[in-house]
Order: sequence, then C-alpha cells, then structure tokens
Amino acid sequence: MTRITTLDLPAFRRATIGFDRMFDEMERTFANSATGGYPPYNIVQLNENDYVISIAVAGFSMDNLEVTQDKNVLKVEGKAPENDEEVNYLHKGIGGRNFRREFALAEHVYVKSAGLENGLLNIHVMREVPEELQPKTIKIQKGTTIALEKK
Repeated sequence: MTRITTLDLPAFRRATIGFDRMFDEMERTFANSATGGYPPYNIVQLNENDYVISIAVAGFSMDNLEVTQDKNVLKVEGKAPENDEEVNYLHKGIGGRNFRREFALAEHVYVKSAGLENGLLNIHVMREVPEELQPKTIKIQKGTTIALEKK
C-alpha cells in the first residue's frame, strides 16, 4: 500500500482543474507534520467567534518570531537565537531550533493580536462575518398579499 506522504502531489495537481486550494492544504498539512510537533501548541476557543493559539517558544524573543496572515493561512516562524554555541551546556532540554508552523483559517477569520508572555506566543484570532453575509430573519406581515401573475 502506498503511503500518502510518498505521493507526487504536483503530478496530481497538473491533472486536476479547480482543486488548487485542496492540494495547497494537503501540502501544508504534510509540511507541518514533518516538524515532529515542534514547537507544541494549544488552541483554545474563548467563545463562538474568538480563539487563542498558544505556542511554546521558550528561549525565543520577539525579535526571533514572526507572525503573518496570508489569506486563510496563519504562518508562525521562529529563528533560533544566535550565539548559543558559546554556552557549555551540561544538559540541553529546551529546544531552540528554527521552526515554521502554519494554521489553516476558516473564511472571515483574522488575527486580532499577538503577544509574548512567559515563554508562550499567544495569537488571538477572531471570526467576523460581514453583515451582508450573516443570516437575516424576515418579518412576516399580516394582510400583505402578493399577486401571482400567469405568463
């Protein structure tokens, strides 16, 4: 049986029309799984429209981290701090390597804020559906008739 991670996705992409986003999502998923779960993260739902993604980034400063949103993809990148080779570690258990994490965001979800506190990068994302796309309740009026015409 062929594992999906060994499939040639670009070949499949050339043979399909209109499925570009699906293949992009698959490639992003496999790229994230290749990082081996580093750095670990939590996703917390605060309410119906607000979420917080907390990423453990011990040892990283704000200068070493970058958060970007490109359409429906949230990208978090960390550059390992410099001058670490000068330290003589007897045991090194805190990871400090470059990383890149990507999160697929649903429609109308955007990053509201990001903050670094106590070794956690907290990213507040919010769903805000435009007014014209929200469901509307139509009031039913008594006595209003609509004439049906035959053509």
